[in-house]
Amino acid sequence: MATRIQQLSQPKPNHLRYPDRRSVYWLDKLPPTRSGSTTTVELTPRWLDLSRSKKIYAQVTVSPIWEVSQWALQAIPSRRLCSLAQPRVPAAGWQPDRPLLAPLSRGTQTAVATSRICQLAQPKQRQLPKGSSHKSRPLPLTHFPSKASAHIELLATPKHDHPSFKEGRSACWPVSSAARNYAASQRLLDLSSPKERKALFEGYNPYVVSRAARSASPSPRIQQLSLPLPRKCSSK
Repeated sequence: MATRIQQLSQPKPNHLRYPDRRSVYWLDKLPPTRSGSTTTVELTPRWLDLSRSKKIYAQVTVSPIWEVSQWALQAIPSRRLCSLAQPRVPAAGWQPDRPLLAPLSRGTQTAVATSRICQLAQPKQRQLPKGSSHKSRPLPLTHFPSKASAHIELLATPKHDHPSFKEGRSACWPVSSAARNYAASQRLLDLSSPKERKALFEGYNPYVVSRAARSASPSPRIQQLSLPLPRKCSSK
């Protein structure tokens, strides 16, 4: 029996004799070859129909003229078909479209423009910025003498102040002696003092029971809820 030292002295087997191996489960010899297929696929009739190539049908040109049957020639339309075959009547208030160029009335053709309209028809004068080299001659504006109506004169008159209107009060005014000699009450002193800020839970005693809680009496509902459930009470 070989000793442990003799076993360790033997060279290690060369596992790279078969460099084209495809698995790590065999090392000393090639796996046996398999002749037959491992999986057999059975197609259903539906799969066989889907796997077949589609049939290409030649396009048949149909004539746009077809024969009308004898029953269609002898058919008599009903009242409903006759009513549906009638064109739709316009609405009650419908009017035809107005022409693009409406004819001008006689009054519009013989109208005379007022001086105000002539003044508004003049182009505005545009002032060029300073330093511009191009200086155009301003177009003269023709002012037509016009007599303003009473309504325009009324609108042009500035509004008057109300009889009870008082001008702005001065920022500095004298303080009365009553205000200077006034003594503040204790309530005003309390409100004028800043609010004291205390830390969280400062001066708070969680074990103090209020007088209202000590003199409170439970209601019948609270007494009913405080009792244990009947199913948890053992009968003795």
